[in-house]
Amino acid sequence: MDLSFSAEEQTFRAELRLFLADKLPPEMADAVRLGRGLSKQDHQGWHAILNAQGWLAPNWPKEFGGCEWGAVQRHIFEEECARAHAPRIVPFGLSMLAPVLQKFGSKAQQDHYLPRILSGEDWWCQGYSEPGAGSDLASLTTKALRDGDHYVVNGQKTWTTLGQHANWIFCLVRTDPTVKQQAGISFLLIDMDSPGIEVRPIILLDGSDEVNEVWFSDVRVPVENLVGEENKGWTYAKYLLTHERTNIAGVGFSQAGLAAVKRLARSQQHRGRPLIENPHFAARVAQVEIDLMALSTTNLRIVSAAAKGQAPGVESSMLKVKGTQVRQEINDLARRAAGVYAMPFASEAVQGSNEAPIGPDGTAAVAAQYFNNRKLSIFGGSNEIQRNIIAKVKLGGGG
Repeated sequence: MDLSFSAEEQTFRAELRLFLADKLPPEMADAVRLGRGLSKQDHQGWHAILNAQGWLAPNWPKEFGGCEWGAVQRHIFEEECARAHAPRIVPFGLSMLAPVLQKFGSKAQQDHYLPRILSGEDWWCQGYSEPGAGSDLASLTTKALRDGDHYVVNGQKTWTTLGQHANWIFCLVRTDPTVKQQAGISFLLIDMDSPGIEVRPIILLDGSDEVNEVWFSDVRVPVENLVGEENKGWTYAKYLLTHERTNIAGVGFSQAGLAAVKRLARSQQHRGRPLIENPHFAARVAQVEIDLMALSTTNLRIVSAAAKGQAPGVESSMLKVKGTQVRQEINDLARRAAGVYAMPFASEAVQGSNEAPIGPDGTAAVAAQYFNNRKLSIFGGSNEIQRNIIAKVKLGGGG
C-alpha cells in the first residue's frame, strides 16, 4: 500500500519509528492494540510526549508553535503512529478549534488559548449537536442573550465527546432569533467550571461514557470569549467542520485495522484452512484494500491543498463518506474473522480487565469497536447529508 516516498521522507519515517519505539509507553500501545479504554491521564501523557518532541501540532503554522509539516510528512506521521498503536490525539483543541482561532480569533485569543492547547493546560470539547439539531445543525436552539459585558447562555448540547474531561467548550449559540437560522449564530468559548453548567454521561452499548449531555442554565460568558463577529458563527462552524470531516477519514487507523484483520484471518480456521484463503473473505479484504489505497491518495491531495491555506471544501465530505465506509467495512471483517470470540459483550470483557482476555489476541474488543464505529457515518454530519452536499456543489452548481 506504500506510495513512492523521497529519500528525505524515508529518513523522516525512520526517525519517527525510532521515536515511537523509544517514547511510546508499551502499556499504552498495548491498551490501544487490544481496544481497551484509555484514561484522561493516558491521553494527557501522550499529548505531553509529543509536545516535548515538538510534534504535537503537525498542521499548525510555525508562528503559532506548530510543525507546519507538508502533506506527505503528516501522512507518514499518521500512518506510523497508527502502526505503532499510539493513542489518537484528542482533536478538539488541536485540530478543530485551533484552525478557527488562527484564522478568525483575536490576537488576544490566539496568544492566550493556543499555547494552553499545546501545553495541555486546557482540554476542549465541542458544543455543536443538540437533541433537535444534529445534521441539521443550523436549527440549534441554545440561546446566548447579551447582558452588558456578558452573554447569558441557556440550552443543551448532546453527544459531547469526552466532555467529562474538558475544562473548556467551544459552542455554537443563537444570538439573534429574528433572522434566518444560519445568520443568527455565534461562536463562544465557555469555561466548563462556570456556574450553571451540568455534564450528564450517556452510557453506550459497551458500558462506556464516551459521550455526554451538557446543560447550560443562565451561564454567564464574558463578551471577549466571542470568536470573530457576533452572528457570524455559521461561517466559522463550516470552516471547523471541513477540518473535522477530513480528520474523520482516519486513513492511518484504517491501515492499522486492516493489518490487524489480515493477522487475525491468518490465525483463524475455516473448514480446515486459514480464513484469509476463503475466496469470499479474501475478495472483501482485497476490495477494502483497494478502496483504502484510493482514499489514501485522495487524502494526501486534499491535505496538501489545506497545508497551502486552502480550506477543504466539498472534498472533505468525500473523504468523510468514503473514510467512514472503509473503517466500518474493516470493523465488520474483524468481527467476522473473530467469529465466536466477537460475542462477549459484558463491559468488563469489552474494556479489558485484569483477567486473561477471551480468544486470540486482539479479539476481546472487536464487538465494541464494531458497534461503537457505527457512529462514524453519523457524526460530523451524516453521510446522507454529505452526499447531498456533494451533489449540490459538484452536480447541481450550488455553493
